[in-house]
Amino acid sequence: MITLEQIQAAYPHIKENAHRTPIFQCRSIAERCGMSETSLHLKMENLQRTGSFKIRGALHRISQLSDAEKAKGVVGASAGNHAQGLALAATLGGVKSTVFMPEFASIAKIQATRRYGAEVILEGKNFDEAVAAGKARAAETGATFISAYDDDGIITGQGSVGLEIVADIPEVDTVLICVGGGGLFSGIATAIKALRPQTRIIGVQAKGAPAAVESWRVGRLLPRGEVNTIADGVAIKSPSERTFRYIQEYADDMVTVDDQCIATTMIAMLERAKVVVEPAGAVALAALLSGKVEARGQTVVTISGGNVDAKFLADVIEREMIRSDRYMHFFSSVKDKPGGLAAFLDLIAELKGNIISVVHNRISPSVPLGYTGVEMLLEVRDAEHIARVREGLGAHGYRVEMLD
Repeated sequence: MITLEQIQAAYPHIKENAHRTPIFQCRSIAERCGMSETSLHLKMENLQRTGSFKIRGALHRISQLSDAEKAKGVVGASAGNHAQGLALAATLGGVKSTVFMPEFASIAKIQATRRYGAEVILEGKNFDEAVAAGKARAAETGATFISAYDDDGIITGQGSVGLEIVADIPEVDTVLICVGGGGLFSGIATAIKALRPQTRIIGVQAKGAPAAVESWRVGRLLPRGEVNTIADGVAIKSPSERTFRYIQEYADDMVTVDDQCIATTMIAMLERAKVVVEPAGAVALAALLSGKVEARGQTVVTISGGNVDAKFLADVIEREMIRSDRYMHFFSSVKDKPGGLAAFLDLIAELKGNIISVVHNRISPSVPLGYTGVEMLLEVRDAEHIARVREGLGAHGYRVEMLD
C-alpha cells in the first residue's frame, strides 16, 4: 500500500500542473444537511482542470514513465473523467495517448478528451468492455495501460486531495468520498488517516453500483455485479483487490444513495451554490442531504467532478422541477371548435400558471368525439398552487389527469 511520504513526494509536480481547488461553504446547503455553514466544507474538484480530480493521478502516473515507455505511448479506458485527465497529462508530458470509451459515453466528455489531445476509440457497451479493449490495444502496441483506479501511481496522485483537505481544515472530523473503482478513496484516506487518524472516513456509492459497500459489509470482495445508475463516473462493477484493501483498512462507514437523491443534490448545488456538478460528483453530498450519514463535527465533502452533458442536465432539471412541485404536468381536453383551446389557455393565465409547453392532439383516442386532447407543462410555485390550478380547471368543467 502507498504511504503518506509517497503522496507528499508526488505533490510538487502535481500542484505545478493542477489547480489547488477551493474549499467552498454554502449556508443553504449546510442548513439542508442540518449543519452550520462553518462546519460543512465542500472540496470543489469539479473546478479542477479537466473538470475532475482525475488529472492529479494521471499527472503523477505519466511522470513515472521511463523515456522508453513514453515513446510507446499510453492507453486508458474511461467513461469520461479519467479519459480527460489522462489525455491532458499525456499531452503535457509529450506522450501519445489513446483512450477507449464505452459507446454510451457522454458526447461532451468524448469531445473534451479529443481536445485534450487523445485519440478516442468508442468500443464496448460498458466500462468493463472498454477496459478489455484498451488492455488488448496496449498488449498489441507495447504501450502502457494506465487504469483509472487500479494503479499505485494513480492512487498516489489522488492522495494529493487529502493533503489539501488537512492543510485547509486541520481539525477535520469527517470526510465523505465518492467511490467507484476506489482510487480516490484510497489516496485521500491514506493521506488523511496518516495526518489525522481520528478523522472519520466515509465512502459513498450509487445504489445502482454498490459492490464496494456490499463487499465492505461482509469483509471480502464479492463477485462483480451489474450496474445501473445515472452516475456514470462511478458506474463500475467492482473495486479492484488493490483498492478494496484501502477500503477495508480505512473506511469507518460505507453507504449508498439512490439516483433520485443524486439528482436532487445536483439541482440543490445548481440552485443554491450556483455550481454545476455531475452525478458522480454529487454522490458524497447526497449522503448528507438524504440523511444517510449523520453530520458530525467539521465535515468535508468531496465534490469530485463537474463534467455533465448539457442535455442530460436539462432532463434532470425538468424531472426535479416536477418532483418538487415546481412544474405541473397534466392531461386535459377542450372542445374541438374555434376558440376552445384559447379559452382554456386564458383560464390557465387567470390561475397564474406559466405555460412551458402545450401538445394539442385533435385525434387523441382517450377523449370523446368533439373534444381535443391537451398535454400541458406549467411552471407553478408549489403544491398549493397546483391544487388551486386543479380546482379552478375542475370548476370550469375541465378534467385534470396528472402525469409523471
